[in-house]
Parts: sequence; structure tokens; C-alpha cells
Amino acid sequence: MIQTIRKAWGIPELRKKIVFTALMLLIFRIGNAIPVPYVDTQVLGTYLEQMSTTVLGLYNVMSGGAFASATIFALGVQPYINSSIIIQLLTIAIPALERLAREGGEEGKKKIQSITRYTTVGIAVLQGWGYYMLMKNSLGILTSESVWAALVIIVSFIAGSCFVMWLGEQITEFGIGNGISMILFAGIISRVPSVVGTTYTSIVSGDMKWWMALLIVAGVLGLIVLITFVQNAERRIPVQYAKRQVGRKMYGGQSSTLPMKVSMAGVLPVIFAQSIAMIPSTIGAFMKAPEEGTFWYGFLQAIDTKSVVYMIVYFLMIIGFSYFYSTIQFNPVEISNNLKKNGGFIPGFRPGKPTADFIKKVLNKVTLFGAIYLGIVAILPLLIGKVIDNPSLSIGGTSVIIVVGVALETVQALESQMLMRQYKGFLE
Repeated sequence: MIQTIRKAWGIPELRKKIVFTALMLLIFRIGNAIPVPYVDTQVLGTYLEQMSTTVLGLYNVMSGGAFASATIFALGVQPYINSSIIIQLLTIAIPALERLAREGGEEGKKKIQSITRYTTVGIAVLQGWGYYMLMKNSLGILTSESVWAALVIIVSFIAGSCFVMWLGEQITEFGIGNGISMILFAGIISRVPSVVGTTYTSIVSGDMKWWMALLIVAGVLGLIVLITFVQNAERRIPVQYAKRQVGRKMYGGQSSTLPMKVSMAGVLPVIFAQSIAMIPSTIGAFMKAPEEGTFWYGFLQAIDTKSVVYMIVYFLMIIGFSYFYSTIQFNPVEISNNLKKNGGFIPGFRPGKPTADFIKKVLNKVTLFGAIYLGIVAILPLLIGKVIDNPSLSIGGTSVIIVVGVALETVQALESQMLMRQYKGFLE
């Protein structure tokens, strides 16, 4: 990665893109350090630290710690990610949106992007209001509960979320890689120094044994190696194109491959499964603690993020969401029809339904392997956290997948842009 960035830095046009991306990320980090008024951030940080194993803890990690500090970028990219997922699902469910996405061309993409932006603003309004009510219902967090204070806090959250969305779009258009992914990457990476400092302090004070820290480091390095290997892995189905004569020229006859990525759904199944699996523990955290020996006490203990039941449910939900997203992104019937139209076929299978059935069979196998991989990556930090009694590691797997995935994606984007410029220089 460092070597790729060094080579890209030598190309003036790519150097401008790298500098632009760095400036946008710097603005994002500055916004993450500016708290909204009328909020006692120390009391809020202490409160959210106790809620680290709930959905609020997941939000705090995704925002780079801004959620626990109530900064103007506290909502981060979560409203945009949620709206993108919602619009993606509605595109399949609503025929008008599906036609717009398939047949609308560039204009259709712009309309869907515009709908996604408006949806982001709507979700930001709901989340901003919900965050304010959370702080209002907790004693000592707000220094003022007037209407003006509520308006300033909620509007600041909404404006910050919209500005982060704009930053992401600018990075995508004028910078390198996917802007939203880069912002998510920067937020998670920014927490590394504080995590290292906290771990060192715990070792010095005796709260954590040195072998526990080594176990965490070894686990993270192992996850990075596994994620890097699987992210680039793909199943390639051979495709042969029939020869056809047009006038005096012969077309086709070449061989190609149909690639299927093992990790086709990315980190989305983990995020969705974790958000849903944490809902019971989040509700339990806001409820009055039940008495020991009652049904509700046993239920809350069973669904705790450190329990075996939670890990099993979490693992099964990741597999389910992986199949769901793979089905959305990869349609075997559509691929089979496209191959048939272009004169392509898979050796040993007739065009049409036999080809679609074979692609579906391969897709199910690849998805199963990818889902098990995601489940292992998500469960491993939970197991390590259970061994060393550190529940804050429950979101570690998601963070590592995002960081490594974005790093690989950025390197591939830089390499493709460098390759394109080499071809341009050759043609000129």
C-alpha cells in the first residue's frame, strides 16, 4: 500500500487527488472535535461508556468517537449508509425505481442519488431528535433544556450529517476511492491511539495482563491476514464466446471468465446483524434492572453480548444477511440472459435455465464460504473479549473489516488510475 501511494505521488494529477482527499479528511476530523453547545461531554462520555455493548456503542465506533462527544459530526455517515441501504432495497421492491435504475442511464442514477440525499436528511432528522431525547432523559448531560437549546442541538446534528455526506461526495468525485468509505475509515483509525493508550495504562496499572494485550494484537493481525486473503478471493467461471461473421470480419471465439467475489456483500451483513442482535440488550439497558431469578433477568443474561446464545444468534444472522445481499447484487437469471444475448456460454451447460441453475449453485457455495468467513471475523473478537473479560471488543471485528476493506479498495483505485494513465501515455 505504501509503495502504491509513493508511485501515485509521483504523478501530478494523482498527487492533487491525494492532497484533496487528505484536506477533506482533515476537515472531517476538525468537525469531530467541535462539540455542540448545551451538552456536558464528560457526563455524556461516561454514560455512553456504560452502553458500549449496545447499538450506541456501535454508533460511537462508526463515528470515530464523535457520538460520545456530541460533536457537530456525531451522526457521522450513518444516516447516509442507512438511506443507501433503504433505497437499494426499495429499488428491488418498487418496479418504478427498478426501471429507473436499469433503464434510466446516467439521468436515472442522478435521480436515485437525489432520492438517497433526501432520505439521508430525513433519517438525520429522526436520529438527531432521538439523540437529543436520549440526552434529555439522562440527568446531568444537558446544561439547558430550553426550546432554543433543543433546536440548536438537533439542527447542528442534521447540518453536520449533511455536510459529512457532501464531503464524501466531493472525495468520490475529486479524490481517490469511495468518499463515504474513506470517512468511515478515518473515523475508525482515529480511535487507534486512544485504544493503544488505554491498553498501555491498563497493563501498567495491573488491570490487564501483558499476555492479554499480546492475544489482542495477535488476533488483530490474524484478522487482517484473513480479511486481506478473502477480500481478493473470487470464483472464476469460464465463459466461451461463439464465433460469428459480420461481413468479412470474424467476431467472438475468445475465452473469458465470470468472476464471483467470495465476500460479495462486504461488511453490510455484519453491520445489519450486529445492529439487530444488539436491540434486546439496548432495550434492557434502558429498562429498570429486573430481580435475580425472574424470567426477564434470565432473558437479559442470555442475550447479553458476552453470552453464548448471543454469539450463536449473531453468527446465524450474518449468514442469513449474506445470502440476502448476495441475492440482491447477483441475479443468475439476468447474467444467463446477458451471456445468451452476447453469444456467450459456460462450457458443459446449455444457454438459458441450465446456465442460470449452475450459476445459482456456484453462487450459493461461494456465499456460504463468505458468510462463514464474516461470522468468524465477527465472533473472534467476542471470544477474545470473553477470555480477557473486555466487552468493548464486541465491535472490533466490524471495525477491522471496514479498515482493511477500505485500504484494499483505495489501493486498487490508485493502481487502476495509474494503469489508465500509463495507457494514455502509450497512446499519445
